[in-house]
Amino acid sequence: MLHLYAALLGTDSLAALVCYTEDLMKGFFSSEFFMGNRQRLLGTVQAGLPIVLTAHGQLQRSSDGIFPFQQDSSFWYLTGIEYPDVIVVVDGTEGYAIVPERSASREAFDGVVDFDELKAISGLAEVMPAEAGWERLTRRLKQTKKYATLLPNPPYIEGHGVYSNPARAALGDTLKSLVPNLKVHDIRMDVARLRMIKQAPELQALRQAIDITIDTLLEVAQPDVLARYQAEYEVDADIGRGFRFRGARGHAFDPIVASGKNATILHNVSNTVPLKKGDLLVLDVGAEYQHYAADVTRTVAYGEPSRRQQAVQTAVLAVQEHAIALVKPGILLKEYEQQVEKLMGEQLLKLGLIKEATKESIRRYYPHATSHFLGLDAHDAGDYSQPLPVGAVITVEPGIYIPEEGIGVRIEDDVLITETGCDVLSGRLSKALKLG
Repeated sequence: MLHLYAALLGTDSLAALVCYTEDLMKGFFSSEFFMGNRQRLLGTVQAGLPIVLTAHGQLQRSSDGIFPFQQDSSFWYLTGIEYPDVIVVVDGTEGYAIVPERSASREAFDGVVDFDELKAISGLAEVMPAEAGWERLTRRLKQTKKYATLLPNPPYIEGHGVYSNPARAALGDTLKSLVPNLKVHDIRMDVARLRMIKQAPELQALRQAIDITIDTLLEVAQPDVLARYQAEYEVDADIGRGFRFRGARGHAFDPIVASGKNATILHNVSNTVPLKKGDLLVLDVGAEYQHYAADVTRTVAYGEPSRRQQAVQTAVLAVQEHAIALVKPGILLKEYEQQVEKLMGEQLLKLGLIKEATKESIRRYYPHATSHFLGLDAHDAGDYSQPLPVGAVITVEPGIYIPEEGIGVRIEDDVLITETGCDVLSGRLSKALKLG
């Protein structure tokens, strides 16, 4: 895609931009994709058991302001529906959506829900207004006494320090009030295993998101360009601009643009510190394209890197190369992580950071896992207890963080599991401290 961007600088820049934008905005996902996902899910659930799903609800930002709406990823995967608060019922060969009523005031501000559009994208046979839809669902649940759904997360997810979207919990409360003593079958892991194996349209969207991310980093992080920036937020702003310019929705997650000591904080997203010559800059970013997330990290030098910085970068790169060589169908991520930890221990010993390669000493400088699933979410759904299947996409992202020296280095690539091993989807982006 870089050559397309380069073409924008020539005499035919306007025509190239039009063609480029049209290419990026082509949709990869048809109703057949969502219908197929529902059919596969039905094959994992007890016959005759209705599946009831809810979209996310909108969340308050302050006063009457709301955060930008983000659909529940699994709901979108099964329906393609972008609207909040919609309920979808999958019951054997039948499937229908229930659309909540909107006041005239809300319709004026947010628009009218287009029932025909919902049917066209989802492939559902019917889209029903709230009263008729809930009556139909209630009758069915009184017969079955049980339903399947994506159970909610706890209201407060302590490990991440966040409140969960209340829509799933609200659905459960509503159904219990309509039909007391309902039994519930949790399908979260069933859906996670489906999402773990990427289909052709998903891989197209992922590749596009990754290409947009790479081309933006190549534009922003080259030494001569990087030297013009004075602060982390300036780099952050141009990365966001580059994503949108190339057709992405924006960032797939809060970007990490962290220099100096900030680079030793794994998820530092403040991006406010002035850049200082001689510091390393960690760029952990990813574009979102048609709901699919890239997740790429490069560590670059702001000015000339020191020998110590180069040694740390060389160590991280060595671990990553070994880790990628381990990735193939059938590996268990738990065993793989243990092997990577051992490799990291060897490099930390060479750097003189530890005297003995124990788990505790290694994790002082390498406190996170090497890999996670990638797809609709940057940290995507998947079954970590199963061997890696062909079609899964994971990240490979070792790092070394030395707070006492103000050095943090992380290198992350997005990797597709193939029949013969793996394909590094982000492999064309240099891993050197100076991108070229």
